[in-house]
Amino acid sequence: MDTLVGSIERITFQSSETGYTVAKLRPELRLCETTERLTTVASREGLFSIFGNLASLSAGERVKIDGYWMTHARHGRQFKIVEFKALQPSTVEGITKYLGSGLIKGIGPVRAKIIVDHFGTDTLDIIDRHPDRLSEVKGVALKTLDIIKKGWREQKHIQEVMQFLISHDVSTSFSVKIFKTYGDDAIEKVTENPYRLSSDIWGVGFKSADRIARNLGVAPNSPERIVAGIRYVLSRFTDDGHVYVPNAVLTKESQATLEVDAETIPVALSTLAAEDEVVIEGDRVYLTPYFHAERGISRHLKRLMASNRSTNHSQILESVEQIQREQGVQFNTRQREAIVATITGSVLVLTGGPGTGKTTCTRGMLSLLMLFDQRVLLTAPTGRAAKRLTEVAGSEAKTIHRLLEFGPDGGFKKGKDDPLDTDAVILDEVSMVDTVIMNALLRAIPSHARLIMVGDADQLPSVGAGNVLHDIVASDHIPVVHLNEIFRQASESDIVMNAHMINHGEIPSMFSRKEGDFFFIEEDDPSTVQSMVVDLCLRRLPARYRFDAIEDIQVLSPMYRGEVGVDQLNDALQEALNPNTEALKRGDREIRVGDKVLQTRNNYDKMVFNGDIGRVVGVDQESQTVNVLFSEIVAYEPTELDELVLAYAVSVHKSQGAEYPAVVLPLLTTHYMMLQRNLLYTAVTRARALVVIVGTRKALGIAINNDTVRDRFTGLRDRLVDDER
Repeated sequence: MDTLVGSIERITFQSSETGYTVAKLRPELRLCETTERLTTVASREGLFSIFGNLASLSAGERVKIDGYWMTHARHGRQFKIVEFKALQPSTVEGITKYLGSGLIKGIGPVRAKIIVDHFGTDTLDIIDRHPDRLSEVKGVALKTLDIIKKGWREQKHIQEVMQFLISHDVSTSFSVKIFKTYGDDAIEKVTENPYRLSSDIWGVGFKSADRIARNLGVAPNSPERIVAGIRYVLSRFTDDGHVYVPNAVLTKESQATLEVDAETIPVALSTLAAEDEVVIEGDRVYLTPYFHAERGISRHLKRLMASNRSTNHSQILESVEQIQREQGVQFNTRQREAIVATITGSVLVLTGGPGTGKTTCTRGMLSLLMLFDQRVLLTAPTGRAAKRLTEVAGSEAKTIHRLLEFGPDGGFKKGKDDPLDTDAVILDEVSMVDTVIMNALLRAIPSHARLIMVGDADQLPSVGAGNVLHDIVASDHIPVVHLNEIFRQASESDIVMNAHMINHGEIPSMFSRKEGDFFFIEEDDPSTVQSMVVDLCLRRLPARYRFDAIEDIQVLSPMYRGEVGVDQLNDALQEALNPNTEALKRGDREIRVGDKVLQTRNNYDKMVFNGDIGRVVGVDQESQTVNVLFSEIVAYEPTELDELVLAYAVSVHKSQGAEYPAVVLPLLTTHYMMLQRNLLYTAVTRARALVVIVGTRKALGIAINNDTVRDRFTGLRDRLVDDER
């Protein structure tokens, strides 16, 4: 082992998730090696390459590092960090870099230089012991002074906590979240029960908590660990879309994850059941909220179905004829059936693929309800889908969250005790609605009201747990109208025709008409495909179709990893489409003004939700905050920025409910695990005017031939069929 003391000259690479850092160190002191040997591994600048976990540290900070030397085949001699301790910088240059690193809210690079120019090497001592003297510095107003004082106090506390957490292999981003949640009690609470992190801190999973616990000496077979591990396995299944887990599957997965004896699992399950964290129903194990949500959907649908409808059939038919005349349309047999059922029935599902007239039919249903003096509410699961429904229906549509008036307490205002004031609800893009949200909506619909659910049953299921639309249709207990006739105008679109061919297991037209809207570019090299995708977005499609490269073109990918996965495509597209120098550096990524970004979790405080896409409209180097325009401008604190990812490219799953002028889809056999018919169908049907697939015929064929829908463990169909459930 060797010890180095010095200041971090610059950060070459840093992962915000893991804390792994590659940096250059300017040494001041060294132990255990001769000066001559130390000199031989220094660069011309007198700097050393160091790497390892340097989470929470920034350029300019002084550190004491314990570790050892290694020789890298490409980069030469490097110092591997085993442990480190942050020290205060002692030089004017080091203090300036330290303060300007963004570590202290209220001080950025410009203000740091002004402050250090004024106080010199006494700067840190003055901020720590006499912070009010900062008012002597030009440009530091009272409001700014308060921000700096608060930032310095937080920084002092957080360094101690960070040092403790980092020593137990917690990443820098998680360490900040832990401190923000627990404050000065962080060390005490983590030491007392490290497994609470997995439930209290978003993003800190069981594995991270388990690693901390093991480092703190918690026994592998401790009851707390097994209970937390089962909770983790159940959560992992719900993240994959399952509503429950069969007991045998849960036992096997928990045993494998925890590496404990199988007989310990039932005891821990009983503990979870006694604490009302799980519900055990036969051989099914539910996380409690999902059990009540699934049962609630069945109960509420049956409640709505029980409403009696007295109808004047001749009046309904006359009204349908009136709507046709006013709108200049001619409904086909199934559209007419659906529109009439809007009044004669209580609950209806309208489903069909692109070009089959769902939009026309929805307008007809809305018009008929209004002719019968019915108060109608329109809703959809996402902001994008609600906006689209508003445009096609000509009436305002709200997201489900806004319709139910989500409150600051984390719940919905509208519900059983305060139902929606309406006679009918039209829910669009129902395939996207998961079990929990569907239950919340249904319990807010009064018993006298009608419910019309519109969607495409052949698309991917919801990102959240459940397969609600599929289960409702499969139950045969809820009226369903399938639209399957492609209208003449829609049949002229290659997108529509090819989408239906894909859905029927047929290879689409590989080479579109010259002026068509569906193109296939054959290429099998991932690197070349990535370059083609960038060129299509940057140059070719904007030049030919006058598309805006960022607003109008959406790249979709089946997977996140690899050269044509979402992550690397986003890096390449950001560099090509938005080489903006006004940026905020966050570890190994940059957030630039003008970036298209996607929200990755439901944030009820900000009222932005998983899948929402916005544009970065401002970054503040001093406060390290980012402003993003969704329907309105939303501010993100430094600890919240991991909720945002670039959205030049998004996964096909994340594109559900959206419609884009143009879609570019890379499709290679490297996506093998995700090549499914319903995924390809969903991707193609996201495009309104143009689809370009770049990839191989083999990958296309694999996707089309793979019509096996990944089963989800859901009980809704059974509950709708069985009156006892």
